[in-house]
Amino acid sequence: MRKRFWYIVGCLVLLIAGGGGWFLLTAGERDKPAVEIGADAAFIGRQKSLAVTFSDSGRGLRHTEIVITQDNKPRVLSTIDFPETGVHSKTVSVAMDAAALKLNDGPAILTLTAVDHSLWKNRTTVTRPVTIDFLPPQILQLNTQNHINPGGTCIVAYYLSEAVPLTGVQVGDLFYPAYSVTLSGKPGYAAYFALPLDATPGVPQIRILARDQAGNETASGIPALIQKRKFRDDTMTLTEKFLGQIMPEFQALIPELRGKSPLETFIHVNTVLRKDNLKTIQSFCLKSEPRPLWQDTFLRMKNAAPMALFGDRRTYLYNGKPVGESLHNGVDLASLVHAPIEAANNGIVRFTGMLGIYGNAVIIDHGMGLSTLYAHMSGIQVKPDQNVKRGEMIGLSGMTGLAGGDHLHFGVAVHGQFVDPREWWDPHWIADNVTKKLDVSF
Repeated sequence: MRKRFWYIVGCLVLLIAGGGGWFLLTAGERDKPAVEIGADAAFIGRQKSLAVTFSDSGRGLRHTEIVITQDNKPRVLSTIDFPETGVHSKTVSVAMDAAALKLNDGPAILTLTAVDHSLWKNRTTVTRPVTIDFLPPQILQLNTQNHINPGGTCIVAYYLSEAVPLTGVQVGDLFYPAYSVTLSGKPGYAAYFALPLDATPGVPQIRILARDQAGNETASGIPALIQKRKFRDDTMTLTEKFLGQIMPEFQALIPELRGKSPLETFIHVNTVLRKDNLKTIQSFCLKSEPRPLWQDTFLRMKNAAPMALFGDRRTYLYNGKPVGESLHNGVDLASLVHAPIEAANNGIVRFTGMLGIYGNAVIIDHGMGLSTLYAHMSGIQVKPDQNVKRGEMIGLSGMTGLAGGDHLHFGVAVHGQFVDPREWWDPHWIADNVTKKLDVSF
């Protein structure tokens, strides 16, 4: 009888303990919900999109609310009720129209509230001071006119009325970031940008953009005189000897090309691989020091004759029929076999190694988005992250990759967009289009 009594008591204790544990883990939970909002919410402009994440790991969210208060007047931006349990996370996006909400320039308070589905209705309230800012940054350009060659480089210098997290030059669909520089002893901005080969006056549109912390954006058109320029058309006949000599290398490197004919391999290399290689180059060119590393004129390969020029439009023929096209994005220079290759200017090595159609290649960063490419090399004598000096030997010329003979393919890129290297070999062009623009005074 006594054993039965204690058995019953033990069961009751376990039942009560289990029930209590269940209660504390469900309706009786004490953990409060969480509220998260990005740091960019500290400034609010005329049009601002806020994203707030509410979460609760217990029974879920019951109610969320977003309120902004200025001059003791609250404005409800969002209020959501969740009648059922189980909603553990909810990201609420609100597009704030500060003018419609009758907010003024100055301080305000953002209040974020979350309530859970527990018996105690656990509540979390987060208040964050914010600044309402309606005034966009003002742009003062320092270059009254810019002469730009199609396929060439341009640099612009300007002041802004305030420091901003995003500014640069928009050329059609491409954005070229600007960098902080000192202009006449005052903080300013400078940006390199590339002009497409097919550019004409007014096309594409070229503008300086600036966006402040509140999301206010302003734009200023760049005065530009687009020079007239023609590029060469060229045809190249693919011989059985060339295909038989070069294509096996690519078949060995790319498994899906094994078993393909030499012509099929070439078509793949000239289209798919060429495009992939360009993306790789652009990715390395985007890693750039925020200051100029170069000085003086860029060096040209010594005692070298040009074989192909920047902007050449090539049509490849096989048995007299076109089988592909390409646009030459550098200058091919030929000298002696295995001729020494020097760094065109001071910089930091960003890439070394095999690069598809470019063979053994080196990419050097010269700062502020300006890079040089050295391709088809037979040997490389530098390593990534190595600092190099103007004229320092970095390797030997060769015919690796898609090359029919020993030469150097030399390219210059602005934020990954190739431009004509001949401008950077010209001391007069650099003086007129770079140095003088940055040497301004008021």
